[in-house]
Parts: sequence; C-alpha cells; structure tokens
Amino acid sequence: MGRGILDGMTTLKDKLRDDLTAAIKARDELRSSTLRLTLTAINKEEVAGSQARELSDGEVEKVIAREAKKRREAAEAFDKGGRAEQAERERAEGEVLAGYLPKPLTDEELEALVAAAVAEAAGAGAEGPRAMGAVMKIVNPQVAGRADGGRIAAMVKKLLAG
Repeated sequence: MGRGILDGMTTLKDKLRDDLTAAIKARDELRSSTLRLTLTAINKEEVAGSQARELSDGEVEKVIAREAKKRREAAEAFDKGGRAEQAERERAEGEVLAGYLPKPLTDEELEALVAAAVAEAAGAGAEGPRAMGAVMKIVNPQVAGRADGGRIAAMVKKLLAG
C-alpha cells in the first residue's frame, strides 16, 4: 500500500512533510521550523491515546488550527509586552499555518449558517437565549475550523436576541 489512505492519495500530513522537505532545501527557516513544530504536535497527538494511530485529515486540521491559535495568542502577548519582533515572528508562523486550513468564513457566511441553525432549533422547540446550546450543537460541525468559537457564540447570541 502506498502513502496515504489510497495509493496516489496524498494526506494533509504527507503534504506537510513534503512542504517541510522543500522548505529545508530552500533554506526557508521560518517555514521549516513552523512545519517541523506542527508535525511534532501531530506525531504527539498520534501516540497520545492508548494505542498509536494515524490521524485523519480532519484531525490533522484541528492540530494545525490549535497551533495557529497558539501563534495568535503568543503574538498578542508579545505585543502587550512590547516585544514587536517576537510578535511579528509568531504572526508569520501563523500565516504559514493558515495556508493549510480551510478558508475562514466571512461574517455574512457565518450569519447565514447561524440563522439557519436558529430556525432549525426553533423548529425543534428551542427558542430565545436558552436555545444557545441547541444552536451551537447544530452550527459547530458545519463551521469546524472555519470560524473561532468566540466569534460563533457572539453571532448566535446576536441572532437569538434579535
């Protein structure tokens, strides 16, 4: 059996590995160190459970999203601490990772998904502020990795209050 799930099919992890090799050859220090750290995080995740396993592309995406979020938070912390150079580095690493994630939803796209979920929850009898959990349950799988949890919750609150 070839690399990946089916012969000729490249997994997201394979793509990260190939891009790491290319970055090393190109002497792209930022890209190679970012990808190396991300692959380490993926490998850690694969051996974290009771038995080692290969992560699906969706699970790899979650690891990449978590790593990207760490970079954003670190950049904010460095900014607050007056360490602009480190903040810039964290943001640059975050940009590298963003290239491997699904495109974020626009506010309009997010609002449309949340509005549909609010209607669906209302149809099931959940309305008003108490419907928050029901709506989040519907929206989260649809939005996975394409919008920040806080942003989703804020939109749900806004539409439920309206």
